[in-house]
Amino acid sequence: MSGEARPEGTGDIERVQRYQKLVLEYEAIDEEIDALLAQHGGATEKMPDEAYQRYRELANHRDYVYNQMKRLEREIFPDDEVG
Repeated sequence: MSGEARPEGTGDIERVQRYQKLVLEYEAIDEEIDALLAQHGGATEKMPDEAYQRYRELANHRDYVYNQMKRLEREIFPDDEVG
């Protein structure tokens, strides 16, 4: 730890920037999944094993990114609790 004081709000800015990057990553993964599905008639059942494996990897990573986005949303907007 450097011990330097950080300006108030810097953490919020960093979280929002991280969130924006995650949104872009999520959208890129989603587009890749859509393209993969389109190449195989819109269904995973029509994919060869290698394409299906790639699809699962992308889907798992997209889920991870989505969960990270939701975590950051809770940090950025703590008062917006659903319920």
